[in-house]
Amino acid sequence: MTLPYRDINIHVAGDSYIFTSPSSPNAPALSIDRPTGDIRLVDGASYLSGRRVSRVSSVAGVLGMIRLRLDKYIVVITKAQPVGRLKGHMVYKVITTDLLPLRERQIRDPDEDKFLALLRNFIKSGPMYFSYSVDLTNSFQRQSQQDASAPMWSRADDRFFWNRFIQSDLIDFRTRGGKGQPAPQPGIDPFILPVTFGTLEIHQTTFKSTPLTIALISRRSRHRGGTRYFTRGLDDEGHASNYNETEQVVILNDSGSGMGGFAGSGDMQSGKRGTDGREMQILSYVQTRGSVPVYWAEVNTLKYTPKIQIRSIESALPAAKLHFDEQIRIYGDNYLVNLVNQKGREMRVKQAYEQMVEMLVSGPREHTQSDQLTDEKFHTIDASGSKSHFDRLHYVYFDFHTETKGMQMHRAQLLIDQMHDALVRQQYFRAVDMPASHVDRLEVRNLQTSVVRTNCMDCLDRTNVVQSLLARWTLDRMFVDLGILNPGSHFKDEDPAFEFLFRNMWADNADIVSKAYSGTGAMKTDLTRLGKRTKAGALQDGNVAVTRYWRNNFLDGPRQDAFDLFLGAYLPATANIGSNLVFADRRPVLIQAVPYVTAFSFFFVFIGLFTRRVPDSAAWPLRLFLLFWTLVGLWSLYFIFNNGMLYVNWPKLNPRPWATEGYHETISKVRKDKVLGAFVARHERGLSTARYLNAEEGKKRIE
Repeated sequence: MTLPYRDINIHVAGDSYIFTSPSSPNAPALSIDRPTGDIRLVDGASYLSGRRVSRVSSVAGVLGMIRLRLDKYIVVITKAQPVGRLKGHMVYKVITTDLLPLRERQIRDPDEDKFLALLRNFIKSGPMYFSYSVDLTNSFQRQSQQDASAPMWSRADDRFFWNRFIQSDLIDFRTRGGKGQPAPQPGIDPFILPVTFGTLEIHQTTFKSTPLTIALISRRSRHRGGTRYFTRGLDDEGHASNYNETEQVVILNDSGSGMGGFAGSGDMQSGKRGTDGREMQILSYVQTRGSVPVYWAEVNTLKYTPKIQIRSIESALPAAKLHFDEQIRIYGDNYLVNLVNQKGREMRVKQAYEQMVEMLVSGPREHTQSDQLTDEKFHTIDASGSKSHFDRLHYVYFDFHTETKGMQMHRAQLLIDQMHDALVRQQYFRAVDMPASHVDRLEVRNLQTSVVRTNCMDCLDRTNVVQSLLARWTLDRMFVDLGILNPGSHFKDEDPAFEFLFRNMWADNADIVSKAYSGTGAMKTDLTRLGKRTKAGALQDGNVAVTRYWRNNFLDGPRQDAFDLFLGAYLPATANIGSNLVFADRRPVLIQAVPYVTAFSFFFVFIGLFTRRVPDSAAWPLRLFLLFWTLVGLWSLYFIFNNGMLYVNWPKLNPRPWATEGYHETISKVRKDKVLGAFVARHERGLSTARYLNAEEGKKRIE
């Protein structure tokens, strides 16, 4: 079994970067030529002996290689923090990275500097995790079905192999070779390190005096990655935005007690601690979340609630088939829990989802259940038989907001009661790690046969509440099956300390998943942390809502650009654009000036209000001054919010077609404005529609 190197030294020479592993001196070294970027495997000792090395540094791993506009860069992990041991294997969080240029740049290029800044900020803010000896991209159930002797990177789940794009050069060299080495090159396997993005918490704890390890892992898909309002629904390949797989893991007799370090392990290369001979029991439960699987978008216009656009259901059917075909193949039956509102602006999204499910399943049977609060408390859609592959989809709608309004969040438990029989049939994964085994070998005792796929509009706040309830129900069941909890009992009543840990673990998960997508922590975390809705929590939700509005309208454009850059949705070296136009503001100058006019207007009003008037001087000049600048400021604000699409911070690398259309429509409207219309240029430099040819979504839509 080939595992990634835990110790890598970088030797910096004028014509190459050479990567060696001190713990494996006889293994081939990795050489990356400068400035061509050609990859080779060489004999480390002899290759270095003939070169002048300017410096040697130690890194925790190679994150990958990325080509920007002018140069290619090697991304290395310079600092990693241990977060705990999972099944005896140390797990790390990426703390700091460095970008090694292949060329020594002699000139300053603003676009290249901007690309580097986006990349550095994205990597710095992203919660990324890795392990040298356990595959974090796969659930334990999938790991049990794999060949453990294969290299870790080749076993990784492609959806959650977060750095897969920037590892492409190394993987291509592994599979096809390179200059002078045309055959596959297995010697590079230890340099390829898979990284996941999301949540990873590991806690060594006890439940009623029984030692155990509990872990929570949320893996975000690298496909259709992005921010809240700029990535919704499906793409043409069937990938859903904000798709996350969350796995709750319980391990008994874990061999990984204590944090340990690089040394002191029974196995230096793997980092796995030796067992004490007892059977290690592993139990895990997997859930998924993802955007409503149709073609839809929310268009920012500076209004608090963006306008929803939904394309025809028929146009999205092939993508939905691809999406659910993969979900069924990986997880089995899918229980599709939909939590969006049945009234108001969200109603159209709910209806689109239900129409899609009805088109997928054969002979759909619908059942609606009502109560005093709502006419549609539950709405289920199931197939009348098992005639097609997609009859394994089971749609369950729950009117979350209506049922829980007035801080009655305990009523969310009604959904768990409704799904009780399905959850019993679903089971969970359970296996035993055989003691004294040098190769990870799990003896499977039980398999999870289906998955619950939960969504709301953002797949954040409501979704996390429901997922934590499902995880709680399953954990009760696990503890009963293990014999450490009596049937009919609940762990929250038996061990308050463990209950506190569980709540905070799921609340942390909510915040991390939310921050990656919306830029803020989650709402309703007081319910997850405290078990009830509080006024302080409601006030915090208000603060989150305002912050989200600000970030999603004015700050998310560069964040989306960073996603597209890191994940390979935008390739700077091949983009067909003119010089220095990538990040240029192409709006007319007068349009750009309006916010500054607003700021100056209110500044002058402020100065006028707090400036002392000279004794015996007339009051009317000051009053006219204040009136004039007040009117200018109010008009400027009205103009900005009435033409909001011109002031949203849109992504610049992959502009959305609906944003482009909206921009042109708004510009056309501004040209008719009585004040500014005559001064707005009819052609803005660089505003070519050719830049939008590589946009990710089609232009046809149904309002």
